[in-house]
Formats: sequence, structure tokens, C-alpha cells
Amino acid sequence: MRILVTGGAGFIGSHVVEHFHRDHEVVVLDDLRTGRLRNLEGLRHRLVQGSILDEGALADASAGADLVFHLAAMVSVPESVSQPAACESLNVTGTARVLAAARGAGATKVVLASSAAIYGDNPMVPKLETMAPEPRSPYAATKLAGERLLAEAADGALSTTSLRLFNVFGPRQDPASAYAAAVPIFIRKALSGETITVYGDGGQTRDFIYVKDIVGALVHVASRPDVLGSFNVGYGASMTISELAAEILRLTGSSSSVIHLPVRPGDVRHSLASADKLRGTGWRPSHTLAEGLVRTVEWYRSVRE
Repeated sequence: MRILVTGGAGFIGSHVVEHFHRDHEVVVLDDLRTGRLRNLEGLRHRLVQGSILDEGALADASAGADLVFHLAAMVSVPESVSQPAACESLNVTGTARVLAAARGAGATKVVLASSAAIYGDNPMVPKLETMAPEPRSPYAATKLAGERLLAEAADGALSTTSLRLFNVFGPRQDPASAYAAAVPIFIRKALSGETITVYGDGGQTRDFIYVKDIVGALVHVASRPDVLGSFNVGYGASMTISELAAEILRLTGSSSSVIHLPVRPGDVRHSLASADKLRGTGWRPSHTLAEGLVRTVEWYRSVRE
């Protein structure tokens, strides 16, 4: 089977490549704007270096594809605010072109990595797919638009599914990127003995989910043509930011101190997924949050040695 992973050199994309690379032909389309070649080291694949907006590169990468995992996107909320037109071009026009290329290649499934950001600041938890979307940034709005494009593209020949990812963490997540998440930042600082910064009182809650379970969800829906529409992907369990910092300090044996700074504007207080809809299709996570944190700390420790 030939599998196309757009954004395959990125954090999540590289884990999708890792899942398939031994038994299938994997093609990665990535312009390396935020993806890294080091993420693909040791993984069997063919790299097409280029943007999803590059018709030649997209045609080359998608030729003969059976499954398409579409992860290429502008993923930084601040960048989307400062460059809304570029965000729309990549996340909306790019998604439309990926869908057209997939159809032209005769692919049977396209799976989009969407985002829980489409729920915006709605304080209701857990988040349900039936809630009205309230995107608060160009990034969130374009992810929602991408979901709608997939829904419109689904027909008897092409099946499409969008997964709304909550707070993903795991190996290869870059703590130095402009939009780094709390887990890699806290681990890096704990391992280096640096002070960990928590914004606000630390009582914010998040539904952190290990990247291997995200891959499991992507693979699960890709193998089921009857699973259509949009689905949340999370553990359905919350952890406060203060609890996260304390657990990482414990796992690393770090003596780093924790300081609190004023809350950041627009920071959502509580985020929690209801994954009941996806579980209803047969998906189950293979790890717990605790297991994922242990494995992630071990990986970051190994790359420092």
C-alpha cells in the first residue's frame, strides 16, 4: 500500500511515517519549513520536498497513493494572526488541493489533522462534536474550513475523516519552536535545571494525549471507510498545568523551581475532550497519560546524552 503523509517531517507526521515505514511504501511531502529531516532518520520513506501549494510536488507525492494523511499546515496561532492570508492559503487552499490530488490518484481515504482550537473559548467541558464551533484565530478558522472541505469531498469513492486533536505530546516535539507546548518546554527545563514558568495560577486544565495514541486514532479511521466526519481525540481526562510541572519534576528528579507569571491573554482556562464518538467506532488508546509522560521524558533524556 502506498501512503502519503503531508507534513511528514513534522512532530506528529514523523510518527505516522514510523508506524507504516516497515510494511508499506511511504511518501512524505514536506517543505521543511517547520519539519525536520532528523525526525525521519532511520525511517524508510521517499521525501518530496515541497509545499502542498506546489502543484508539481503535490502531483509527484500523491501519484498512486492509497491513503493520505494530511498534516501539513500553518500550526502557529500567533503566526496565523500576523499572516492570516498565508494561513488561509496553506490551510484552506492547500487542503482543497490535497483532496483533489488524492481523488486524482485514486486514493480511498483522506484523514485531516484538525484541532480542538475550533471550540474557541467556550467554557463548557468536555468538548462535544455537537457544540457550535467558535474559532478565535485564523488558524482555528482555517482548520474548521478544512473539515468542511473534507466533508464535502466525501463520496462513494473517497472517504474522509477529520480528527480534532487536543494537547498532543511525545518524542520529537520541539521545545525550542515558536509555538512549543508545555510538555517539551517543561521537560527540557527540568533536565537542564532551569526555572519552569507557569502562566497564571497553574489551575488551567488540559487533556494531554501521547502522540502514539494520536497515530493510533489516525490509523484507525484511515482503515474504516464508513467512519466519516469530525471526531475529538483525547483521553477524556484533565491535568492542571501545575500538576504537569510537578509530575515532570518528579520523573526527571529535577530540582528546578517553578515561578508564576501573569496569565497570557486568550489562554483557555479548561480544555477536555469527550472522545465517546470516536470510541464508538472502536478506537481505544494504547497508553495512559502517565505512561506517555514516562516515555517522553526517557526520550528527551536520551537525546541529551
